[in-house]
Amino acid sequence: MKRSATAIWNGSGKEGNGNLTTQSNVLSSTSYDFKSRFEDGSYTNPEELIAAAHAGCFAMKLSFVLGAAGFTPAQLEATATITLEAGVITSSHIVLKASVPGISADQFNECAADAKANCPVSKALNMEISLDAQLV
Repeated sequence: MKRSATAIWNGSGKEGNGNLTTQSNVLSSTSYDFKSRFEDGSYTNPEELIAAAHAGCFAMKLSFVLGAAGFTPAQLEATATITLEAGVITSSHIVLKASVPGISADQFNECAADAKANCPVSKALNMEISLDAQLV
């Protein structure tokens, strides 16, 4: 499978603006700019999109890992936070709240660690990845 997205940027890095469109049109001419990336703007930015990709990929991978171990999650809530420091994306931190009937804490932690290490987005990211996982 291949997926694509297109970015159009107009103007200088600081004063310009751009938009993002994904193949699925989930993003369709979605605005982004310097202020949203480095200050407190209201548009999206690449780091937010990486966070969404990482959270979504991790949650789905964990569901597969749990299924292979004989468990069906009632709900997995994964929040990924991407850190950008001095122009470099340095880390992704995932906070997981999970409801998985019948699983022990040890089994849960083993499955969560597996998903963290092996989801495709984790494998693509060249940065520190941390995880706080809790059963709720």
